[in-house]
Amino acid sequence: QLQLVESGGGLVQPGGSLRLSCAASGFTLDGYVIGWFRQAPGKEREGVSCISRSGGSTDYADSVKGRFTISRDNAKNTVYLRLNSLKPEDTAVYYCAADASITSVQAMCVMPPAWQRGYDYWGQGTQVTVSA
Repeated sequence: QLQLVESGGGLVQPGGSLRLSCAASGFTLDGYVIGWFRQAPGKEREGVSCISRSGGSTDYADSVKGRFTISRDNAKNTVYLRLNSLKPEDTAVYYCAADASITSVQAMCVMPPAWQRGYDYWGQGTQVTVSA
């Protein structure tokens, strides 16, 4: 079965850290640009961070720059998102997505939600809750 599976979410206090993982099953990730997205209750899904096929190019939303770090290990077929200095406004369901056709990490992250639905694969999401 071809799928992405996220893990690593949870409840954390403000200022805390988490590491999210996005593992591919049934296909290899090295041919795909990968993005992390999040959706908070009542809000549209937004791009958080995206990474190129080689890992050499990354992009971040302004709201997470300096706090989140995206990385990938193609040998492990997994992409990671390290979340540091978490804030209550980071609370959301976090999703990863993979697309083989897109050529720009910036484009993948800023694509409107309606266009995001066209990405090749989406995970089921993992909940991140930041609360004291």
